[in-house]
Amino acid sequence: MLLLASGVLALLGIGFAPAITTLIAKGFDEPRRQLTITLVRVLFPMTGLMVVSAWCLGILNTHRRFFLPYAAPALWNVAGIVAMAAAGTWFANRALPLDAQLHRLSLALAWGTVAGSLLQIAVQLPACWRLLHGIALRLSLAPEGVRSVLVAWVPLLLGAGVAQLSGLIDTLLGSFTGPGGVSALAYAQLVQVLPISLFGASVTAVSLPELSRDAAGAAPNEQLRARIALGFRRIVFFVVPSSIACIALSREIVAALYQTGRFTVEATTLVASVLMAYGVGLVGQATVKLFASGFYSMRDTRTPVKIAAFSLIVATGLAWALMRWLGAPGIALGSSIGAFVNTTLHLRDLSARIGNVLRGADWRAFGIALLGALVAGAASVGSSRLAVGVAPVPRGVVVLGIFGIVYAALTLALKHPDAVRTWQSLTAFRAN
Repeated sequence: MLLLASGVLALLGIGFAPAITTLIAKGFDEPRRQLTITLVRVLFPMTGLMVVSAWCLGILNTHRRFFLPYAAPALWNVAGIVAMAAAGTWFANRALPLDAQLHRLSLALAWGTVAGSLLQIAVQLPACWRLLHGIALRLSLAPEGVRSVLVAWVPLLLGAGVAQLSGLIDTLLGSFTGPGGVSALAYAQLVQVLPISLFGASVTAVSLPELSRDAAGAAPNEQLRARIALGFRRIVFFVVPSSIACIALSREIVAALYQTGRFTVEATTLVASVLMAYGVGLVGQATVKLFASGFYSMRDTRTPVKIAAFSLIVATGLAWALMRWLGAPGIALGSSIGAFVNTTLHLRDLSARIGNVLRGADWRAFGIALLGALVAGAASVGSSRLAVGVAPVPRGVVVLGIFGIVYAALTLALKHPDAVRTWQSLTAFRAN
């Protein structure tokens, strides 16, 4: 059933690529529009493959196998990099105009990611096969649980659709901000997604199967509350400093990562301002899935959808208004405020269901993380001003290194539980 649905989705995407491109990128000129249509047609089959990969992830997570499904996407990145490198070296034609060369690189990256999706599935399927003792392919509603999954799937689909729609709206609005607007949003989102994926998504993925078991336990509300609070504390310990770093050190981060070749100082300034705006909502975006998972564990898939839809309306309205004033950074700021609203409403409604999720000790840990990040940010900004004239990469390494050392030292001195636990793990590893 999943294979059939993903196949139909891929065919619809290929067929309606011009309409999809027109809808989400109205501000593109004709050459960019035609390239985007081609890329959409190449990438939509990858969407179907990603659905199958997500099915593998769900099977493995349910059986408490977390490493493989989250390591497999590295192959997706590797395949894209290899395709780009091959197109830029072995298959390059320097006699072509620069635009034609970039067109070829774009197509190579697109086909490389499709190949990466196949590899991503290939490394997970054998483990799924062993856990399920074979995979029977048949179209039927008879197996136990299929009907309940389909009933719960519709609200989940809408909720995930709201999240994806937010990114598409950012792209649509960015296409009206002039040259570089969409690119600036994309470059900043690449940096923003890193802490969300490393800390927010990973903690949530590990927590969801356990939350479902807690919801069926002897004292479900307290067990759910304690596990969600623990997950929040662990996410915040890493994401709060990431947020402050994105705000205070946005220029240094962007310059170290991107400022080379055709990526100029002016481009660094634009992307840094967008990253700063995205940094405001980083904690909200990293923790909202954890709170939504609390509802899912109680078989409530409707409440997160309602909250996400309302937050999307707020974010879109603010992004449109702020775009007229600030340009691309205004879009990012509107999205960040919407993320904050989304998380706040999830926390409020979840607390109404199971009792106050976050209590005194949790807020104290949050305060320590915030204080440590602010002090670290001030120290690193000061060191950055002393390093004027240093090349972007060494400057970025130095200021981020100072930020990390100050944050780790201060949170450890104030006895943040996760700082203490991390230090104990490191010292125990060194002793062994």
